[in-house]
Amino acid sequence: MKLDGGQALIKSLEAEGVDVVFGLPGGAILPVYDPLLDSPIRHILVRHEQGAGHMAEGYAQVTGRPGVAMVTSGPGGTNIVTPLLDAYMDSVPMVCITGQVARPSIGTDAFQEADITGITQAITKHNFLVQSAQDIPMAIREAFHIATTGRPGPVLVDVPKDLVDANNPASAMEWYWPTDADVAAELPGYKPTTKGHPLKIREAAELILAAERPVIYAGGGILKAHAAAELRTLAELCDIHVVTTLTARGAFPDSHPLALGMPGMHGTYAAVMSMQKSDLLITLGSRFDDRVTGKVAGFAPGAKVIHVDVDPAELGKVRQPDVPIVGDCRQVIAELTHVIRELGDQGTTAPDRSPWKSTISGWQERYPIAYEPHVAGDALKPQAVVESLHAAAPDGTILVSGVGQHQMWCSQYWGFEEPYTWVNSGGAGTMGFAIPAAVGAKVGRPDRTVWAVDGDGCFQMTAQELVTASTEHIPIKVAILNNGYLGMVRQWQEMFYDERYSEVYLSLDVPDYVKWAEAMGCVALRVESPEEIAPAIDKANEIDDRPVVVEFRTDDREKVFPMVPGGKANDEIVVPPFQRSEEAR
Repeated sequence: MKLDGGQALIKSLEAEGVDVVFGLPGGAILPVYDPLLDSPIRHILVRHEQGAGHMAEGYAQVTGRPGVAMVTSGPGGTNIVTPLLDAYMDSVPMVCITGQVARPSIGTDAFQEADITGITQAITKHNFLVQSAQDIPMAIREAFHIATTGRPGPVLVDVPKDLVDANNPASAMEWYWPTDADVAAELPGYKPTTKGHPLKIREAAELILAAERPVIYAGGGILKAHAAAELRTLAELCDIHVVTTLTARGAFPDSHPLALGMPGMHGTYAAVMSMQKSDLLITLGSRFDDRVTGKVAGFAPGAKVIHVDVDPAELGKVRQPDVPIVGDCRQVIAELTHVIRELGDQGTTAPDRSPWKSTISGWQERYPIAYEPHVAGDALKPQAVVESLHAAAPDGTILVSGVGQHQMWCSQYWGFEEPYTWVNSGGAGTMGFAIPAAVGAKVGRPDRTVWAVDGDGCFQMTAQELVTASTEHIPIKVAILNNGYLGMVRQWQEMFYDERYSEVYLSLDVPDYVKWAEAMGCVALRVESPEEIAPAIDKANEIDDRPVVVEFRTDDREKVFPMVPGGKANDEIVVPPFQRSEEAR
């Protein structure tokens, strides 16, 4: 069957089962948009290419399927660099298709030309510059294969305009669809290891059964491997507490008696200290991120380490493991559980861990996540807003956050009970992530309520994607915690820069968020007193035919605690002032 390159590209996306593409047309990619009119693929027209990338990420994080974004050359491609970095840091499967100037013009500084494959080489799992229309199906097939296997990540496919332009003879091709064998032949060096080494798994099982103070350190790789059920089985079988990193929230239920919550800079006291004082870290799909370890030299000094990761580059990158295991978390945990049961049947038993459990229980009781109650006349407590949002949320609600104080409060005060209900930017810490990612999440799971919690600083970066949500009839709900500041920056300046507030104040009243939201087609509400919180949230939850924005005027003096100051060891964790006062008594 004869097709042109543009038709072949769309047909290739259909063959991959793509149901939605987030994008914005422009000159170099325009020939691909014409056959899109005849395709069953839904296209979401964004207002900025960055929005397309974050929408693809949100879609991928809640569905497990790769998100797809399509933009034009030059600034279209460079505008999506930030989402590519974000997806790369958080191992999010994503395929980005960029238009490129025609091949004869490449290297001439043509209009809207940019070397996007060169620009993104360090922040994509792989990228392609297609050289022939006949190569388009294989390029798309390889892109999806690479994006979704091994450690997931973003893949970029750059397509010159002459290869997709129906009026150019260079775009003529004979349609075909590559088989798995064809892909394997094209990628002979790409063979991710998924099955863990049996001897290493046995070593790990023996270490677990010998440990007196073990902790499971569960990272985002648990969710990428769809290993939440296996994680719970292992934790319950061995009766070992679990910490879940920022990108793993929901992988283990917060209500479970073995759950310790999030570790790291703003983690729970029990999670941070259990890792510090453990004698064995069972590290599953985690990468010893600096926000978790604090000062590396002082991190968990007495602990042996089992490290399971599908990416061999992570093993020993930050902390040298005693038992390194390369493999898919779901497969390795299942096999590890099997071996532990086998050893148990042979008479191997764990030591008495009751003193360790008692110590952890003491930390939980003494230093719970808490804040001081609202005082009459003060602005709203942002923590109370998050608690109220969670209390009123329908079952299965998906929470999306921006980056900063509100992100930490969401992780701390929202109880996560199931996987794939928390969408956020972890490694890159991308402000402006929440609104477009929430749109993508709602497109991926239209049956779920989707709340985006954003700060006023984050909101101003990508708020225009609410126009997309309105025109495309994507009814997300947005809570803006407006304190008039770049909150996390203010917190650092107050605590570590002698309250020298340099370029951190934004303004409480400009812009007017209610008017702005209404101008973008949303229902908009403003909340300024505690008694208004619940009714406003209830009203927002009742509206399901358009986006809703609720502005909460929050107290700019509130800080995120606990906190491990930057560059310090986790032993130097700082608890809220009122807990310090109680400790002194």
